[in-house]
Amino acid sequence: MDIVVLVKQVPNTMEVKLDPKTGNLIREGIESIINPDDKHALEAAVRIKQEHGGKVTAVSMGPPQAIDAISEAVGLGADEGILLTDRAFAGADTWATSTTLGKAIEKIGRFDLVLCGRQAIDGDTAQIGPQVADYLGVPQVTYVFDIEEIKKSSITVKRRLEDGFERIQCTLPALLTTIGELNKPRFPRVDRLIDACKENARIETWNSADLGIQTREVGLEGSLTNVIKTFAPKFQRQGEILEGDAKAAVKSLVGKLREKRLI
Repeated sequence: MDIVVLVKQVPNTMEVKLDPKTGNLIREGIESIINPDDKHALEAAVRIKQEHGGKVTAVSMGPPQAIDAISEAVGLGADEGILLTDRAFAGADTWATSTTLGKAIEKIGRFDLVLCGRQAIDGDTAQIGPQVADYLGVPQVTYVFDIEEIKKSSITVKRRLEDGFERIQCTLPALLTTIGELNKPRFPRVDRLIDACKENARIETWNSADLGIQTREVGLEGSLTNVIKTFAPKFQRQGEILEGDAKAAVKSLVGKLREKRLI
């Protein structure tokens, strides 16, 4: 069972602030972490490998410092890692990012599963997984919270819905996006982290030339959308004081709640 796990290095959003003048995220001095949902995908991949054999390859696209995410992924159980880094990749929207990741998976070659988190905490688009699946032309199941059965040519999973779940069986190869209910990620092993930092570590760095793609296909130039501004919405609370005796105030309150269909 050959599995590719897509991981993203993201800023710890518990510490992120917005520049009041530009509206951009202030990333300087902010701790970078592996996207939480991606850790659940990686944990699932390692467990599947332990049960069915095979190999787990972690892939990330980002600046050179994103090598830390790949190294941590190896510490968490990935057999090898690939960092996609190139100035040409900068400014990519989800479309251009998915194209780059799709090209990398094609270069890797044979795979049975592609796993990734439902969404990244720095963008919350939940578009990368479905777009990569579309690029590769494989079936996809999103919001997976349980992997029930894996056979030679199919996989059966449970997909979370707002009011329950769906049990879905799809053919392999396939792409799954995972949520936190799926598992509890393990801690990285120190010996594996040390090995990931050695010169002979099974971690490669690929650029646009390695992927055989034109720079106009990726990065800002290959993006179909652009983020103009990021800002925190302003909330204005509206209140009303109900006067009179308690019985009349309660009757008025109930009437207003019914009027707004809150009860």
